[in-house]
Amino acid sequence: ELPGFHVLVRPVSIKTKTKGGIILPDSTKDDMAYLTTVGRVLALGDMAYKDQDKFPFGPWCEEGDYICYGKHTGTKLFYKSVRLILMFDDQVMMKVENPAYLDPTFNLTSFSM
Repeated sequence: ELPGFHVLVRPVSIKTKTKGGIILPDSTKDDMAYLTTVGRVLALGDMAYKDQDKFPFGPWCEEGDYICYGKHTGTKLFYKSVRLILMFDDQVMMKVENPAYLDPTFNLTSFSM
């Protein structure tokens, strides 16, 4: 059981190829892993989202949801060969339906409106 206002998250694995089929080198995958800010919620603490003043409309996420969080958020853990992040409930930025739609190789500087 997870105590307090914590959320336990497992970061989403990084793609090994681009959409065009180019295999990414390990150095690029390492950089992308550092910048990854999406993960799957594994557990919620017993007090997570119970503060009615902070969360008047209820929980922002549930176990099994994919969420976005800041890249320096939480405490990074390595438990039984699995990378995990332990964060507080108010550090969740948003919920995403499918992390496959997120492309960490997308370059915002080349985007024009």
